[in-house]
Amino acid sequence: MELNYTLVFTVFPYLCLATFVVGHAYRYVTDRYGWNARSSEFLEKKALFAGSVFFHWGIVFTFLGHAGGLLMPQRILDRFGIDSQTHMEIAYWSGLAVGIAAFAGALLLLKRRLTHSRMRAVYRLNDTVTITALAMVVGAGLYNVVFGHYNVLYSVAPWIRGIVTFTPDAMLMKAVPLSYKNHVIADWALLGFSPFSRLVHIWSAPLFYIFRAPIVFRRRAGQS
Repeated sequence: MELNYTLVFTVFPYLCLATFVVGHAYRYVTDRYGWNARSSEFLEKKALFAGSVFFHWGIVFTFLGHAGGLLMPQRILDRFGIDSQTHMEIAYWSGLAVGIAAFAGALLLLKRRLTHSRMRAVYRLNDTVTITALAMVVGAGLYNVVFGHYNVLYSVAPWIRGIVTFTPDAMLMKAVPLSYKNHVIADWALLGFSPFSRLVHIWSAPLFYIFRAPIVFRRRAGQS
């Protein structure tokens, strides 16, 4: 039993992390022209806008919430007057809001890809698998928020911190409900799959636009 937990909750996460790092680096070097999200906006805009806005805002805040809530030890929050119960309440309501947004967005994007005639004309199995996987991962997380109600602060959270600090303890996941385990495993699998999909564009977010000098347009002399 302990060997199974070690394989699933120690070996598997590091395999996915290694694939994530090496895979993205290799693809960036060898596939520079394919390093993009393969935008289909010129084919269809209305359904894309709604799905994209809901999904991207939802998934970004979901990631930030997971990073802040799981990587920060509870003892640090206790110093600021945020006890574990308050922490879980914040995680519940914020997770519910951003989870619904991300899940709804993923479903809208999947529906658009499967039902719109122009999108079917440029059908790619990899893109459909990617969006489906995202919807499943987000849906599993949303299920745990609504129906799980399990305190992850003393099990999943320290296990995640152990993975990050290279001091993993797979036995922390032993008492975790199955739905949470499935969600975690699916997260790692999606992370390992990302170098082989359009998800590589997460590294190409146009953050430099914030710091870019403004472009000034001037009329030519003599023009009214």
